[in-house]
Amino acid sequence: MLTAVKVKIRNSIHKLGWDLHRLSPILNPYCQFKKSLEQVRVDLILDIGANTGQFGLALRSVGYRQKIVSFEPLAEPYKALVTVASHDPLWRVHPRSAIGDIDGEIEINVSANSVSSSVLPMLRAHEMSAAGSAYIATQRVPIARLDAVLPGYLEPNSRYFLKIDTQGFEWQVLDGAKTTLAAAQGVMCELSLVPLYDGQRLWREIIERLEGAGFTLWAIQRGFTDRQTGRSMQMDGIFLRLERVHNGAAP
Repeated sequence: MLTAVKVKIRNSIHKLGWDLHRLSPILNPYCQFKKSLEQVRVDLILDIGANTGQFGLALRSVGYRQKIVSFEPLAEPYKALVTVASHDPLWRVHPRSAIGDIDGEIEINVSANSVSSSVLPMLRAHEMSAAGSAYIATQRVPIARLDAVLPGYLEPNSRYFLKIDTQGFEWQVLDGAKTTLAAAQGVMCELSLVPLYDGQRLWREIIERLEGAGFTLWAIQRGFTDRQTGRSMQMDGIFLRLERVHNGAAP
């Protein structure tokens, strides 16, 4: 029951255009994600497309205390990521590199907001829907297959989870992670409802691929919405290893 003091505080927050809720998997996407990890007892997150470490910091804020390994190709975000992770003994940062389906080098398009940067050309629908998403430069960066670099981070009984945030390049990440995927406990992947990058695979194909690899779609979270029209452009899908979950509980 709300006391008079709580009501006063809530109303004051509402006047500022904000709301306040108890941390819950119903209301907080990171809390929901943490609960999903607990279903399959994950002890290592592979944060692919980490940018400046926002995802890792958010997970720490809701109580995830296991290991994180982050991957980021762009020079400036990478520097910020290394700084953030340096204060956390369970958070490692892989040498600056994109993750994909080849080992070598590749050119990445850099967006003004950095988070919309991608190997793939951006389509007009994306640029028009998100301020600051337009490309302003390119960088030549190292690229590696996850299958080639992951063994150095694993222990014999590691139970790892892939978080993939690569702006349309998800399919190529999966192509370079076939061995990795076979032993993963789960995957979080962007699912585009409409084409945002030239050559990307859309949500149906990603879901079918991951279901074919033995995962079940466990949760969907809101991603990118067009501010002008309100149309949902992209969402995040959380997939868990089907054989590891049963009626909402890990075996």
